[in-house]
Amino acid sequence: MNAFFQSLFKPVDGSSLAVFRMGFGMLLLVNSLGNLFTCQTCRYIEPDVLFKYQHFEWVTPWPTESLWALHWGVMALCALAIMVGYRYVLALFIFTCGFTYYFLLDQSLYLNHYYMVILFCIIMLFVPANSKWSLDARHNPTIASPTVPYWAVLVLVLQLEIILIIAGIVKLNPDWLNLEPLRMWMHWRRNEFPPFFTLITNDVGIALGAYGAIALHLLGAPLLFFRRTRLWVFLTYAVFHTINHMVFSIGIFPWFTLFASLLFFSPDWPLQLRDKLGWKSSATVSHNRETDNSSVSLNANGVIADQPMIEQPMIEQSSDITSKQIMIVGVMAIWFTGQILIPFRNWIYPGNVAWTEDGHQFSWRMKLRSKSGNVRFNIQTDDGKSWTVYPNGHLNPKQVRKMSCNPKMVWQFGQFLEKEWEQKGYTDVSVTVNSYCSLNGRKSQRFFKPDLDLTRVSRDELAVNWLVPLTEPLRNPLWKF
Repeated sequence: MNAFFQSLFKPVDGSSLAVFRMGFGMLLLVNSLGNLFTCQTCRYIEPDVLFKYQHFEWVTPWPTESLWALHWGVMALCALAIMVGYRYVLALFIFTCGFTYYFLLDQSLYLNHYYMVILFCIIMLFVPANSKWSLDARHNPTIASPTVPYWAVLVLVLQLEIILIIAGIVKLNPDWLNLEPLRMWMHWRRNEFPPFFTLITNDVGIALGAYGAIALHLLGAPLLFFRRTRLWVFLTYAVFHTINHMVFSIGIFPWFTLFASLLFFSPDWPLQLRDKLGWKSSATVSHNRETDNSSVSLNANGVIADQPMIEQPMIEQSSDITSKQIMIVGVMAIWFTGQILIPFRNWIYPGNVAWTEDGHQFSWRMKLRSKSGNVRFNIQTDDGKSWTVYPNGHLNPKQVRKMSCNPKMVWQFGQFLEKEWEQKGYTDVSVTVNSYCSLNGRKSQRFFKPDLDLTRVSRDELAVNWLVPLTEPLRNPLWKF
């Protein structure tokens, strides 16, 4: 036990953590500036309904575009402060609160990489990423340090590793193994790509991409732990994420994942790179080069080993385990237990998660389903009157597209219609749904049970109880499961 704690809390070079902070801040800055010049009124003010996450229905948007401009202006300044390490903790706290607020406003805008940004922001609040190469360290000697405790790097590495491995596990499903929806997307867009990319639009190239993604996540991610394979896996990831960026519009996700992968290298890799490029200064601190300097290698006893140590000054470590160390390990254990269990909660729900959406979000199920559908709402009152309502008059196009095949969003819109009709003076309002949905290129089939009254069911119920079971098969499957 003592050896484990000593390995976890031994000092390692803080260079890689400092570089990650700079890159992280830069990506947050790019994202904030992009939102600053995007119409927020179109997203949050013009629609009559914003789809809320359960228990966060109280989150409401800024009422004017000028306030949104102020919001993203402050976020951009905070991202810049994070990048240069100025008032780092305060800037990161404000950014985390502001970004989480933005994330919670409308469930129809959910993106996995937004969720990932929030997770890393929370972690970065507790790691001393401003102890080196920051304005805070320059102006406050009590913060400045050439080293950081090893757990500060490890916690970021493990968070990324969990995301990558789970993203591979969830791809082991019949649709993805039959190349859907990747094949459908590539066939739709084959005329958009330059001649070089025609390879990835035929079935052979699509199969390489689909099965290669599984291998890269399930095999490549663990191989980042080992020195002999780390660089090759990283270069493969670089190609993979560059293609992802060119083919799919997924924002900062490819670059963030690629940049975070650098944390798997030796904690002093920026100094090693500087030395190799001939930028070494006379003030450079001597580093131990005798070991592999592997950031996360395990020894024969399963204990983390071979982290680079700073030779000067040498800090003698106490063999006693402190209450603070126990608390840090305990928090890490709770955090990562949740990070592993939450994505797999859909395993306890009946039905196809891609159809029911029960447990789909926060599960790293990236690019696994393409759904298209249409929905209209039938309203009846106790006096025998009835109306048919199409959502287009109340929502923006993206909301309509996302809601059409998302049961809980359909439910929320049904609650909105019930309240709207009650405000008009009607009582005992019932709302039923006439909807059809297509999953991953399947033939469209009825989605909601036609006799289900949305005003008589609770959001806490599993959506599978509201839906017609998925019966349509994939078109032209490669395999039968």
